[in-house]
Amino acid sequence: MSDRLLVGTRKGLFVYDRNGGWSITGRHFVGDPCNLVLHDPRDGAIYAVLSLGHFGVHIHRSDDGGLTWTEVGAPTYPEGGEESLKDIWALEAGGDDQPGRLWAGTLPGGLFLSDDRGETWRLVESLWNEPERQRWFGGGADVPGIHSVVVDPRDSKKVGVAVSCGGYWRSEDDGATWTVSSEGMYAEFMPPEGRNDPAIQDPHHVEACATHPDVLWCQHHNGAFRSVDGGLTWAEIHPQPSKFGFPVAAHPTDPDTAWFVPAVKDECRVPVDGKVVVARTRDGGATFDVLRNGLPQQDAYDLVFRHALHVDETGDRLAFGSTTGSLWLSEDGGDGWKTLSKHLPPVYAVRFVR
Repeated sequence: MSDRLLVGTRKGLFVYDRNGGWSITGRHFVGDPCNLVLHDPRDGAIYAVLSLGHFGVHIHRSDDGGLTWTEVGAPTYPEGGEESLKDIWALEAGGDDQPGRLWAGTLPGGLFLSDDRGETWRLVESLWNEPERQRWFGGGADVPGIHSVVVDPRDSKKVGVAVSCGGYWRSEDDGATWTVSSEGMYAEFMPPEGRNDPAIQDPHHVEACATHPDVLWCQHHNGAFRSVDGGLTWAEIHPQPSKFGFPVAAHPTDPDTAWFVPAVKDECRVPVDGKVVVARTRDGGATFDVLRNGLPQQDAYDLVFRHALHVDETGDRLAFGSTTGSLWLSEDGGDGWKTLSKHLPPVYAVRFVR
């Protein structure tokens, strides 16, 4: 079971330690926005993505559990082009047979890979040059963004990426070719004739069940969806008390269990009735439990970003943080929650570390 929790916030990266009673034992990059964190289980490295505005996007790596940090490279778009790196929205490790491989999803919609632990990066031109990409557009940002990268643990050449707004894309040849794969999703923000267009869908986050990777869960701008065929097709499910939200966490071993954190809707990004809850399904999305024990149930207006909910490798321990700086932990699958903090900076990402 994971004993550490990495919390990336608007003003730094904070480390919580179970042996310290789930208190803060590490403070890094204080004052700087840390919008992504990654623990690479292959070699134990920790990566922190800092988005520093005029000073650009920087990636730092620690090989000693966060005691010291080394700045590595950051993705750059080809010289002479019209695009430049605006932010990194996804950072994921490659397969066990790909030492050093990292994937990065960026704004404005470029996918990058590194095979040397982030020292150097190259643009995945096959996806960048895909004709359908010209129809992608911004969702939460002014330009398209790749925010989810899903690597199949059985075959690391099988990779999926989710784009706001551009749908879900699959590759079975390590990124050499790509196919849009959003059948079953729908976009209420489009005219009727474009509602089911696969290349303009707005998934907010996609995760796979680690031991059953053909099972994917998606929180979408207009609902929640589940795939049981590796993302070829999607079926709508109905979290309660609402279908809008940003994060989803997939149980690592149970393909029928996942967690969502609902909000009212896109025009009103607060919890329904001012009550923070987590929606959990244990039957593949057929029904949902609304989990509220230990969470604020009056005048709470916390929003949870797409990378700010995480479940550890046991499926029992979960954590999520909010835009108001609150951080909650559950050690029983979400049945009960305890507050770790009420006054962090806005939380962008949480990740457990063994």
